[in-house]
Amino acid sequence: MIRRPSILAALNSALARSRVVILVGPRQSGKTTLARELLEEDSVNYFDLEDPAGLARLDEPITALRPLKGLVVIDEIQRRPDLFPVLRVLVDRRDMPARFLILGSASGDLLRQTSESLAGRMERVIIGGFSLTELGAEAKQRLWLRGGFPLSYLADSDADSIAWRKNFIQTLLERDFPQWGVRVPAAALQRFWSMVAHYHGQVWNAAEPARALGVSESTTRRHLDLLTDAFMIRQLQPYHANLKKRQVKSPKIYVRDNGLLHQLLGIDSMKTLLTHPKLGASWEGFVIEQMLKIEPHDEAFFWATHQGAEIDLILRRGSALFGVECKRTDTPRLTPSIRIALEDLKLKYVIVLYPGVQRFPLANQVEAVPLQTLAEGVSLFDGL
Repeated sequence: MIRRPSILAALNSALARSRVVILVGPRQSGKTTLARELLEEDSVNYFDLEDPAGLARLDEPITALRPLKGLVVIDEIQRRPDLFPVLRVLVDRRDMPARFLILGSASGDLLRQTSESLAGRMERVIIGGFSLTELGAEAKQRLWLRGGFPLSYLADSDADSIAWRKNFIQTLLERDFPQWGVRVPAAALQRFWSMVAHYHGQVWNAAEPARALGVSESTTRRHLDLLTDAFMIRQLQPYHANLKKRQVKSPKIYVRDNGLLHQLLGIDSMKTLLTHPKLGASWEGFVIEQMLKIEPHDEAFFWATHQGAEIDLILRRGSALFGVECKRTDTPRLTPSIRIALEDLKLKYVIVLYPGVQRFPLANQVEAVPLQTLAEGVSLFDGL
């Protein structure tokens, strides 16, 4: 079993200070496995709402939940949204005999319901696929090709991994979205998602996919937000500095899991990936996702001007801004964009992540760092 200590630590910290903790993420990302490390599945305090017996136990939720003490886990809570008002009543008890860990596959409605019903009582922990810290440096090529979903990464062969990802996409579109109340045909969403995959790493322009699909721009925005709510797409927002230069104001779009990106693009092997036109964009998205999983930050952005200066990722920690460039090259170098960003944005430090093995300075406040360094689980910016 792959250990996930950082997420477990985040869960334990959240449970120590909050009455309700919601662990959210895409389906099949390992939520249930993590919860079972905190509470045995056969415990009376564990409710699996995909199990008919678990659902039946909550026919009278107040009666079932009020006597319980300690940690209570409710898995797949999106199946019973009527439980949120019940939880609010239970966690407002003065003696607080129980704390609740609720698990749910991501959907916009689920996140809104928890925010509205449990405001001020809830803390959210987000889980994604495996990270390099969890798997080790030797896993980077396999993780890049297959993505981080546990059953995709751990499949016995590339063919088995591809079959799993194909089934995952079909199930999400044909079963999960309709269960969440989405009324868009699965075929239309799959066409849109495949088109978004070709925009991976680019600034979003709603007009182009709208014309290609014969729908309105507002429809493509709703589709994009739907996939974003499900943690399938990342909309990386632009950073705006108080400059005279014209700056890009639309988000950049990434398919969050590289395995799903490759499935949508028809990439079935490392050989195919290395000759594909989206190779550079695939590498960039992979590096950005790893950084966001591993590197502590308050907010994340990209930055670009219409004059051509650009930084792939900007992380804000407190009042400090740090830059990250993703370069799939053996010889990273100091670029004009990095110089401009250091001067215009007052970045504290810039890291250029590349697939080599040596760590070395490129200039004052700029350093080339091998991607495999992220496997050490230590912040690249601490102590700077």
